[in-house]
Amino acid sequence: MKPQSIPIHINAKKEDIAEIVILPGDPLRAKYIADKFLKDVKQVTDVRNMLGFTGYYKKKRITVMGSGMGMPSCGIYAFELFYYYNVQKIIRIGTCGVSHESVEIPEIILADKVYTESSFAFSYNGYKENVVIPSMDLVNRIYETAKVKKLKIHKGTLMTTDVFGPYVDDDALMARVPKDLTILGEEMESFGLIHIANSFNREAAVIVTAVDSKFSNVIVTPEDRQTSLDNMIGLALDSIV
Repeated sequence: MKPQSIPIHINAKKEDIAEIVILPGDPLRAKYIADKFLKDVKQVTDVRNMLGFTGYYKKKRITVMGSGMGMPSCGIYAFELFYYYNVQKIIRIGTCGVSHESVEIPEIILADKVYTESSFAFSYNGYKENVVIPSMDLVNRIYETAKVKKLKIHKGTLMTTDVFGPYVDDDALMARVPKDLTILGEEMESFGLIHIANSFNREAAVIVTAVDSKFSNVIVTPEDRQTSLDNMIGLALDSIV
């Protein structure tokens, strides 16, 4: 089935979307980023309140918009951004649960591969593998930028699930992961984004902040959480200017 001639879930004009997109899950986080980090900002889409904004960061034109929760929602926006708006790069920024004791709250994880047991990619275009690789050029740029900014960052494997981790038997979930993979964190969107980007031969990368952990009783204050998220946002933006 061929997609229709205009997007269904984004009502921006083609020229209103930049070639580079920062993609948080929460549309209100997209608004926060636009208000705090971008200049000359214009709201460009609001279908289903999935807000999107285009502005400038250090003279670089950037769009930031929400993707919702889960691969189906993220996949819709990734597809439409690549297919209808000719977006070239997407960086997902989000949060995750910790799956390995080396990661502390609220540290940042940069994915160099993403694993899932979902059938999302097979349903999308028959892809049968359970691992996808992001744009390593983009990953390396983010990693080097983190070093310049003196941010502690973990580079490794994320797992994308179809369910919210705290609501399921996490031990059973992790027991099914192939033994040659070390999962640093789990979340719900990244595999879908990376697979669709790879299918379009475009660039995508993922950075997430660890916000909860079965290995720790650390309670992050709202102020510390916001600082950590701002560090991640700044890292994403500085990596593409």
